[in-house]
Amino acid sequence: MTDASLPVPGPLASLRRVAKEQQVWLASALILVALAMFDTPQAGASAGFAFDALLHTAPYLILSIAIAAWAGATGADNLIAKAFTGAPLVMIGIAALAGGISPFCSCGVIPLIAALLAMGVPLSAVMAFWLASPIMDPSMFVLTAGVLDLEFAVAKTLAAVGLGVFGGLVVHVLARGGALADPLREGVGNGGCGGARVRAPKPVVWRFWNEPERRAKFGKNALATTLFLAKWLTLAFILESLMLAWIPAETVTAALGGQGLLPILTATLVGVPAYLNGYAALPLVGGLIEQGMAPGAGMAFLVAGGVTSIPAAMAVWALAKPQVFGLYIGLSLTGAFASGLLFQLWTAL
Repeated sequence: MTDASLPVPGPLASLRRVAKEQQVWLASALILVALAMFDTPQAGASAGFAFDALLHTAPYLILSIAIAAWAGATGADNLIAKAFTGAPLVMIGIAALAGGISPFCSCGVIPLIAALLAMGVPLSAVMAFWLASPIMDPSMFVLTAGVLDLEFAVAKTLAAVGLGVFGGLVVHVLARGGALADPLREGVGNGGCGGARVRAPKPVVWRFWNEPERRAKFGKNALATTLFLAKWLTLAFILESLMLAWIPAETVTAALGGQGLLPILTATLVGVPAYLNGYAALPLVGGLIEQGMAPGAGMAFLVAGGVTSIPAAMAVWALAKPQVFGLYIGLSLTGAFASGLLFQLWTAL
């Protein structure tokens, strides 16, 4: 077949391509339009909630986007990828510890995750950081210690690091069997190409702004990552606002009372669609613990909710292939239940 015989993309094909690229924005717009027609006050409330949430996470997003774009423009991504070479178990431990104490939220860390995977960094180390990061950060530690107690804050930090190590080890074992190759979705990145950079690193140009080509690369990467995050986070925060409005917090947290294994299991499952952010959940969990809820159930709820909340889960879904997303959720649930059970046993001593 010659080039002349190939079909020429027409306006309809171009329209389909644009529609596919903008379908997430379209979904957000359709939800707001439907709300405006049937529940006008909620339409304004949801739009305002999404705007405020994006504004709140903007500093973390800007920082992480800038780091990812800077790494690509300077060639420092070669050094970052090289730093993740070596003993896999050491990498997993360091990544989990970094995630447990980092100030990045589950959404703000997404550009870094994408960049690391695209560089060829092993998914085991990336998953360790990915799982630990949403659960704890410095400000969350202080607030947890104030609202609950210092023991709970320390235990939650250990749970974050432990979950990261656990997830990293599971992925490491699976990857050794040949599974989970090329974890990123098409168009987000390619681990194979990134791996080539590790094997054949190029010189780093720290002052990238002196070269027009590198300046352009910085701007292109930053813009693409910003638009990618903006569309998915907008949809996620709109959905979160609807859950906040239509599902009373008391309905969710009331199911977590009681003693034994069942409350911990229930708390883990309820934490999957948890619409409460970590800060809002703390006083509710604290109140339930005072009313007799098992501390382990509270721990399981906070760990599961932090990792599998709507914004976090949607960010992972947008970035990774379905099998990686499924593994992420499975590891989150298993780790949350184990964290709750271990904390319950500790408090019973």
